[in-house]
Amino acid sequence: MTAATIEIESPLRRLSSEQIDALGEEFDAIRDRVRADLGERDRRYIESMIEMHRRLGVISRALLLASNNLPARAAGTVALGAAKILENMEIGHNVLHGQWDWMNDPRINSSTWDWDTASTAEAWKHSHNYVHHTFTNIRGKDKDLGYEIMRIDPEQKWHPVYLLQPIYNLLLMAFFEWGVALHDMDYEAIRKGEKSEAEVKRQVKGIVGKAKSQIVKDYIAWPLLSGLATAGVELALESAADRREPGRRRGGLVGSMRRALGKGAKAYGSTAKANATANVARNVWAYAIIFCGHFPDQTYTFSEAEVEDESPGGWYVRQLSGSANIEGGPFFHVASGNLGFQVEHHLFPDLPSTRYVEIAPQVKEICERYGLPYNSGPFMQQLGMVQRTILRLALPGGKPRPKPGPYRTEKRASL
Repeated sequence: MTAATIEIESPLRRLSSEQIDALGEEFDAIRDRVRADLGERDRRYIESMIEMHRRLGVISRALLLASNNLPARAAGTVALGAAKILENMEIGHNVLHGQWDWMNDPRINSSTWDWDTASTAEAWKHSHNYVHHTFTNIRGKDKDLGYEIMRIDPEQKWHPVYLLQPIYNLLLMAFFEWGVALHDMDYEAIRKGEKSEAEVKRQVKGIVGKAKSQIVKDYIAWPLLSGLATAGVELALESAADRREPGRRRGGLVGSMRRALGKGAKAYGSTAKANATANVARNVWAYAIIFCGHFPDQTYTFSEAEVEDESPGGWYVRQLSGSANIEGGPFFHVASGNLGFQVEHHLFPDLPSTRYVEIAPQVKEICERYGLPYNSGPFMQQLGMVQRTILRLALPGGKPRPKPGPYRTEKRASL
């Protein structure tokens, strides 16, 4: 038994098997009540989010047609980044979890939805929905525990390659969608021969297809449209000026075309840079939300022996203690895909994300009665913990951070 295991008591050990079973039944009852209540207001919500994403996309692309203009470029970049964040976090992630399959709408369904990211829907649903959400924080089984490239728990064996993790942590932050796409390949399974050559080729083909789509859309097609629009407008302005002032043209038609093409080329570059900025902003935001929900000090990890013959109630306890919430207002929760309620998401990954705010008080009440932690904290606190862990565990050794005690309702002092 390691020092980390001695110092940190697993929440699973605090409850008897009878209590764990009873807790599981209570969480099952919450799921059943919410499912029975799903209806028109939920449908209106997801449709409104999809409509908002489309409007933001149209506005951003229209603004970036004038990307040589600094205010238009800045506004277009912000709108495009917001559109990409909304599509990835509140729409794509949650639709692919099957949260809206109950509507039986073929347009908004986990079997048909594809999203604006480098991972194929099929690969992501396997690595995330199945592997991560089934084996959450089980060391050696949850491939999302450090994404197989970082040491984020003292129980993970140290290797010299981890000395570089502060550097590739920054790279992962900026290019998160590509890191996840490659992570979905599961190189450990490939190395062990658990994946056939045909399956590897099929997955590579899927990633290449998504990469091609992303690159053509953001770095060729839209920038080219901006460049052509800018060149066309410039030629039209020069022609109008010539009609007003005959003989003013510098260099004749060839000179006008050269100047127009020059401004078009500049617009092409400006739009490509704006698209790259929006993609990096989306990647950094997704990284921050996901890492804050999984790797701050409060969360527990588990050995395979601890969860052997795990009951449904034990699965709930592991999800509860292996996740952490991020505190924020309504706008923050929409922008984060409601993953600020990471605890509720891990307990009920297939329930609509908008219901998590309603479920949270019930989860807290159960935690209080059973003497279990309810992990939560402000965004900057959670992110700071994660970055400290990544820096510290790049080096050998390291001890587990203190874990929170049982959740207690905050009560106002009587005097």
